[in-house]
Amino acid sequence: MHKTISRLTRMGIAAAAILAASGTAWAQTAWVLPSAYPPANYHVENLMQFAKDVDTASGGKLKITVHPNAALFKAPDIKRAVQTGQAQAGEVLISLHENENPVFGIDVVPFLATSFEQSKKLYEASKPAIEKALDEQGLKLLYATPWPPQGVFTKKDVNSVADLKGLKWRAYNVGTSRIAELVGAQPVTVQAAELPQALATGVVESLMTSSATGVDSKIWESLTHYYDTQAWIPKNITFVNKAAFEALDPEVQKAVTDSAAAAEARGWELGVEKTKAYMETLQKNGMQVVEPSEELKKGLADVGAKLTEDWLKKAGADGAAILDAYKKM
Repeated sequence: MHKTISRLTRMGIAAAAILAASGTAWAQTAWVLPSAYPPANYHVENLMQFAKDVDTASGGKLKITVHPNAALFKAPDIKRAVQTGQAQAGEVLISLHENENPVFGIDVVPFLATSFEQSKKLYEASKPAIEKALDEQGLKLLYATPWPPQGVFTKKDVNSVADLKGLKWRAYNVGTSRIAELVGAQPVTVQAAELPQALATGVVESLMTSSATGVDSKIWESLTHYYDTQAWIPKNITFVNKAAFEALDPEVQKAVTDSAAAAEARGWELGVEKTKAYMETLQKNGMQVVEPSEELKKGLADVGAKLTEDWLKKAGADGAAILDAYKKM
């Protein structure tokens, strides 16, 4: 009898241990967060810190694994993957999805916001509309962070927009495709992860992008000139599947939103710091960093005016309201 009780006691203890382990497993939630950029890129470094902060703030209840370099999904597919629950969260260049809603492309309208200060104001003016658009798609905005200002990379002297005519121009969203059309270049759709190969094989011979992407892709191995036009400051957004977020306990939700706020502040500071470092890296590797000529500035400003007009036609009253709010800031 004693042996039977002891055996039952041991079985009960074992069962309790299994239940406890099971309870721990259920208490911990695991998310995946895909990004299209390489691990050394500051946006990905910021994502890694965000994931670490969430882990700490949630007491280990939420673990986020970041998958950089388009390893899980290619850039254009990340947002859809999060909408459909294939990933719980993601990071994308928001302008990739301007075709879904014009508000997603406001930050790439050339010469609308040409400094980090102006870009932050434009983001604040457009944020409610962006949040609403994402919410309607089953997504929740966590935070947004800027890239360095956009310039023109080529392998020849460019003194006016006419010098861009006929060049194979890398396009990655509606705006960059439209620029190619207006200056007479040949648009070639190439996402960030595919850019080094496209440059090496001559598929792309000119592009408008940030100094960060130039460094990530070792662009000096293929091109020679960088014109610091500061055309616009695009943003990445980090977002979450709304149902996945709402399934979290309130304290874990707070851990996510608090960590996101910290990541956003950190990301804007990094954007400013990294811009200077990236420009120095381009020069150290033999890239000619050039101030654009007055003729080139004027030509690009004309392109910008046309693209602002195009954007307003698509965005309608909502777009006009955003621009009006931005101008009053």
